[in-house]
Amino acid sequence: MAVFDDIQQYDEEIACTSMDEAYLMHVQEPVLIRGIGNLTVFGLSSRFQSEFPSALVSRVAPEEFEETMARINSVLKKSLPMNAKWLFCGCMCCCCTLGCSLWPVICLSKRTQHSLNKLLDWENNHLYNKIGLHWRLNKQRVDTSSITEYVLLVEFIPKIPIYKPD
Repeated sequence: MAVFDDIQQYDEEIACTSMDEAYLMHVQEPVLIRGIGNLTVFGLSSRFQSEFPSALVSRVAPEEFEETMARINSVLKKSLPMNAKWLFCGCMCCCCTLGCSLWPVICLSKRTQHSLNKLLDWENNHLYNKIGLHWRLNKQRVDTSSITEYVLLVEFIPKIPIYKPD
């Protein structure tokens, strides 16, 4: 006597696998926005490029993108010059303090990253998640060396297909 339950479970596994593969094929690569400022402190640039990427055409208005980039760049403009001053002072006193003079710079850098993440969360919750986008600050290696930098990633939130069995 044949067990038909096993055949039915096998068919469902194949259907789920093919649906997952189709789901993964429709996910677009995230848009990468690099820092272009002339000052970089612990991998965080003083400014991000505000040129509207072509991958976001028909997804978000150029004005909204520019406003978001202006907010991000204003946070960086306020905090990074102070970080650079503390870094210079910390490097000058590093030998005398056995490296402890660099702690304020590290804390200020973490605070800047935290403020950027809070700003991006606010932007995501109020606008971008509703239109299928998600912004985040990401640490990434530079292609030519072992140096890491912070970049902005604009990820596309895929629409989840609804599976309706026949």
